[in-house]
Amino acid sequence: MARIAVIGAGMGALAAAARLAVAGHRVTVYERTETYGGAVRRFERDGFSFDTGPGLLTLPAVWRDLFVKTGKEPLEACAELVQVDPSARHLFADGTEAALPNASRAGVVSALDEALGAGAGGRWGDFLVRAREAWDRTRRPLLEEPLWPNWSVLADREPYPSVPHKRLLRTRRAGTLAEVGAWELRDPRLAALLESHALAYGLDPRVTPASAAVLPYMEHAFGMWSVRGGVRELARAVYERCLARRVVFVFGAEVTRIVEKDGRTAGVELGDGSMVEADFVVAPGAGGAAGVPPRGQGEVGPQRGLPSRLTVLLALRGGRPQDTAHRTIVHTRDREGELAALFGTAPASAAGPTVTVLRPGDPALVPDAAHEAVTLSVVVPAGAEPGTDLVEAVLTVAERAVPGLRERVLWRELRTPADIAGETGVEGGSVPAPALAAAGGRLLHPANSTALPGLFTVGGWAHPGGGLPHAGMSGALVSGLVVEGPEFRGSR
Repeated sequence: MARIAVIGAGMGALAAAARLAVAGHRVTVYERTETYGGAVRRFERDGFSFDTGPGLLTLPAVWRDLFVKTGKEPLEACAELVQVDPSARHLFADGTEAALPNASRAGVVSALDEALGAGAGGRWGDFLVRAREAWDRTRRPLLEEPLWPNWSVLADREPYPSVPHKRLLRTRRAGTLAEVGAWELRDPRLAALLESHALAYGLDPRVTPASAAVLPYMEHAFGMWSVRGGVRELARAVYERCLARRVVFVFGAEVTRIVEKDGRTAGVELGDGSMVEADFVVAPGAGGAAGVPPRGQGEVGPQRGLPSRLTVLLALRGGRPQDTAHRTIVHTRDREGELAALFGTAPASAAGPTVTVLRPGDPALVPDAAHEAVTLSVVVPAGAEPGTDLVEAVLTVAERAVPGLRERVLWRELRTPADIAGETGVEGGSVPAPALAAAGGRLLHPANSTALPGLFTVGGWAHPGGGLPHAGMSGALVSGLVVEGPEFRGSR
């Protein structure tokens, strides 16, 4: 039985803690804030309740596996998952719209043909077939196995099977997501649909590798899910599973240093100067908790300078109409302006950003049926201090999805990059993206094992990167490496 100190109570850390405790280890979690969940938080006021982090879940099998491996009660006995249908409603710049069925290729093809014209659905369907091939090629090394020592194979090889494209008497293949949209989808609305999956993670589609095709494929293949009561209920269920497995939590305890002795991890030092002995330490990746330096990450460096998010929480008078889509993505009318503002130095576009509108039909989130809770979110530069102009632009864009929105607002609450930084300890409130192949390794994350024996990294800033499914996978990988040693190669 080993003593294990886990730094932080984010979702990846909770997943690792539960698995390690079931394996017979004495696990203590040190969290500098007063609650668990990392960015998966909740804001409550006047009977309204909002997720302030992720609002939806994909790949729920990751969390189902955690509950199977750590106890008798399945996930569904601890949190209620509901499949969202349609998966999303898209409002495009030219005024057309499409509601895409959840986890149905035939349904999506039909919906796109009807909304965008004959042939549009077929091109998207053919793209999904190629995206599946990229998924099959990268699923294990990027998600289910510890990062390979020869990770440069993933860095140099583009797994997406691009279609040859003749241009100016030359045959070229798409190397970026933007090129896939322009050369293979050949419709600005389909391109916007594709690029929105990268943009949601703060990735610039103009330089993001074509392998990012796996992001829309994951949503298509495994569906989108909500959690009754909000995604915070998933965090609560995982936290309670940790308690049931006798994981000890110490809140309000900031770790300032990882202690080394005789060339390996010996424990952690807390903010009050006390030292806690431990045989193993599980820490956030290099971008994670403040005060914990990156150690021994090998040649793969942490992602830097990724954007953050602005979230606008709206309490509305008037109930949610029937047949309202849970999620609507309102695409910007000025793609170039939006990308320049987000990834360059240009001012915000007058046309407004791409806005994700969440309108959950969950009675647990509102005081009564005569009110509605709506969440608006946009990607913003890390460290940004969004002003009134941006907030008003977000509301203007959102009114395309919710007519009469402003007249219904009882009150609003903003969650800024500074709030994310305060909750997660990440400078500027940057949000990590999932690991992706190609691009010279720029979108890989440091391995879970480190050069310091006994120290492992977990969560969005470690392999396999950001996102709720990836956090759960990260916890499983760290547990396997601690329990089985460096020869662990993932579950099969």
